[in-house]
Amino acid sequence: MNSYWINSEKNKEKYNKLEKNIETDICIIGGGITGISTAYYLTKENLKVTVLDMGKIGFQTTGNSTAKITSQHGLFYKYLKDSKGEDFARLYYDANEDAIKNIKKIVEKENIECDLECQSAYVLAANREEVQKVKDEVEVVRGFGGHAEYLEREDIDKNLLILNPLAAIRFKNQAQFNSYKYTIELAKICKNLGANIYENTKVVDVRDEKDYYYLETEDGYKIKAKYLVITTKYPIINIPGFYFMKMYQSTSYGISIPVKEKLFDGMYITSTNPKVSLRMAKVDNNIIKDVVDGNIENYAKQDKENRKRVKEKQNSKKDNEYVLIVVGADHKTGEKTDLSNSYKKLENIAKQIYPEGKVEDYWNTEDCITLDKIPYIGKYSSMWENAYVATGFNKWGITTSNIAANIITDMIIGRKNRYEDIFISTRVEPVKNRQEVGNMLKETVSSLVLKKFELPESEQASLKNEEGKIIEIEGEKVGAYKDKEGRIYTIVPKCAHLGCELSWNNLDKTWDCPCHGSRYDYTGKMLYGPTVKDLYIDK
Repeated sequence: MNSYWINSEKNKEKYNKLEKNIETDICIIGGGITGISTAYYLTKENLKVTVLDMGKIGFQTTGNSTAKITSQHGLFYKYLKDSKGEDFARLYYDANEDAIKNIKKIVEKENIECDLECQSAYVLAANREEVQKVKDEVEVVRGFGGHAEYLEREDIDKNLLILNPLAAIRFKNQAQFNSYKYTIELAKICKNLGANIYENTKVVDVRDEKDYYYLETEDGYKIKAKYLVITTKYPIINIPGFYFMKMYQSTSYGISIPVKEKLFDGMYITSTNPKVSLRMAKVDNNIIKDVVDGNIENYAKQDKENRKRVKEKQNSKKDNEYVLIVVGADHKTGEKTDLSNSYKKLENIAKQIYPEGKVEDYWNTEDCITLDKIPYIGKYSSMWENAYVATGFNKWGITTSNIAANIITDMIIGRKNRYEDIFISTRVEPVKNRQEVGNMLKETVSSLVLKKFELPESEQASLKNEEGKIIEIEGEKVGAYKDKEGRIYTIVPKCAHLGCELSWNNLDKTWDCPCHGSRYDYTGKMLYGPTVKDLYIDK
């Protein structure tokens, strides 16, 4: 399942897989919006840049985000002021406001068609306690010179009243776009500027030797680079860095529903957990034109995954102008819980806003959550010179990706960046955010020590079709899944990253790690990092 952004884009450039040894000034591992933005700024400095992605450019978190370009990251600035001080909160705000301007400049300068439009961003409060938090947030933002407005219920769009808001905070002059389209177009520009981009190229080893880094792909090809940049969402290198001790991953879900008219202006998110995020998007007019002109065959050939969707558009002949995007139902990746109703929860919200709508796209994605809620941007480790990282964006990666790209570029060329000190990636200090520490430790401690639990051998035979679970056979734990035809697939349920016990995801039919968020399909094939290895298959 892919997002509306990915499914709506037909002009997807394909890049070769690396099949030779190469040498480069800078090697960027990770071809999402952060890696590509960094490549863009570095190529502008006339540096030789190579980007490696284990899959397709922009296809994971970037292509599955809400694509909001905003400095409003929930009710966040009161927390920043209380934990880091007012100057820190102001710098964080300024960094994100600058990122909004930078993205707009790139779109205008490079003439990128990505449905960019100015919008206001809102956080909705649904109870009295949250209303006070909204008032406090407005006071803090205004106090350090930022722009924020307090809204009463009657000032909120009537179509959003189904979320029962009592009040809201509004940031004006924010923006939204199609993050996938932006990233793949920016990648084309990087290529034209001289960057080398490789897809389906998984890096499995990195070595620091004297003045260079030596990388190796799963096919055995070598890359020699003076500088190394890790933008893989969750860093794939455990030591040095130790990022696995400082973050966990959260999974959230998204749906899109075509609508005939724009239902509301603005971008919205609720203040309480589990959060719900809503926005509108313009329908891709190129797809509609293909449908109207009957040019279905060419489109389907370019993207076979969308063939069914395109035919449905042709058959429906509905001239929908917009799409309603609803995202939420987030949870800690690998959490032992029933996920089967995750999409249903979002559908129920969407139906209340637009009763006649039909869901067209379903997707989910992961985000890295840091324990102090501040991203890690800068030096990968004090032990490694000329190695840099950008991770832990806490679900607000669009503006943060641009902040990271600028900080890393400035560090490489030796230019001081105004914001680098607030995102120091090597920081080690007491974490005041006890809730996030609890989220990380809750499953990690119990999973690192594999628990024994008694299940008879007959459990395997009683496994239902499309059901997965961990069973015990002759004293050993085995992860078993039975497909719809009755075939059974078994794996050793230990994460290939650091050995945590995996959990079965009954919605996506995947094995998920509760410690650091690696995910595998039911055959054991790696889907999401930080691991770079497949699971051991139980024979």
